Amino acid sequence: MLRGLLCLSVMFGVVAWAQVDPPRVPDRDNIETYRLFGPEHPGIYKHPASITELANGDLYVSYYGGSDEYMQDTAVYGSRLKKGDTQWTFPAVIADTPDHADGNPVVWQAPDGIVWLFYNNIYGKTWSDGRVMAKLSHDGAVTWSDPMVIAFEPGSMVRGQPIVLDTGEYLVPLYQETGSDTEMTASDTSSYFLRYNPKDKTWKESGRIKSATGNLQAQVVQISPEYLITYIRRGGNFLPTDKGYAIRSESRDGGHTWSEGVESQFKNPNSALDLIKLKNGHLLMVYNDNMNERTPLTVVVSTDNDKTWPHRRDIGGGDNTFAYPYAIQTSDEKIHIIFTQNRRTTISHCVFNESAITEFGK
Repeated sequence: MLRGLLCLSVMFGVVAWAQVDPPRVPDRDNIETYRLFGPEHPGIYKHPASITELANGDLYVSYYGGSDEYMQDTAVYGSRLKKGDTQWTFPAVIADTPDHADGNPVVWQAPDGIVWLFYNNIYGKTWSDGRVMAKLSHDGAVTWSDPMVIAFEPGSMVRGQPIVLDTGEYLVPLYQETGSDTEMTASDTSSYFLRYNPKDKTWKESGRIKSATGNLQAQVVQISPEYLITYIRRGGNFLPTDKGYAIRSESRDGGHTWSEGVESQFKNPNSALDLIKLKNGHLLMVYNDNMNERTPLTVVVSTDNDKTWPHRRDIGGGDNTFAYPYAIQTSDEKIHIIFTQNRRTTISHCVFNESAITEFGK
């Protein structure tokens, strides 16, 4: 399997992609970027991908691929990087619904060791006919259960990774996409969360997050037992705009109800972003710092619980698109970000320390 290093040139804080040796920078500032899967791997069309660290130290990636976004031949694929290895296993189908399109897989290992695979299934022609499915693995993503439906409301969709609340419950980001239009989402498209209690295996739904142009694909962190924040992809169309900002909402009751979504300081070209809480309590966001194009791919860090975001660095840029970033921090405190590029045919993988962002340029 190819895992060739894409050399990263850094000049004046702008990332350029070229097959040349990068300038010498301190090890703490290194950002390693790899080509993970390309057109030679199953599913020529490749888009939202997710990554998780398993209990044994393996990394596991899931993506969906096929001939195109809405085609019935799309399936969910999985690949593993065993701890200590340098090559990923060849992607294998782990979910495929006959005569229906599948998409947006989210693979995540819960504290009890169960690996969850959430994904979308289209019952009609667009994502507005979607449902959310789930599979479980009790052997570290080696084998999977039969699928089950966890959200059957038309337009139900998943994209973001769950978090574990202070209560021990899981909070899974979902959204309802409406409009049946492949070039825009309707203004009543809204984000919400499913709350799962692993003790009694019950699901409860949070309140919906409404905003002026709609919103989808929320990413959430818990600041304190009662206070949670979420940054969300804006809805609407893909026409040029000077008002393309990510949506922000907050909860003051532990994630049960949410404030109305309002525009944040962060640009958003109607594309996915990711937000995680690091082990030291800092917040990390990765997004497209552009109102109209999915470039550059920018990482920002807050050290004061979302009050300010002074640390930033572009990790991808130039004449390409960087879409659907998905971030995790592994047990060795490395940050891993995967994303799609090259017209949705390639999945790439970045690895770096937090200091590569917070100490960059110092």
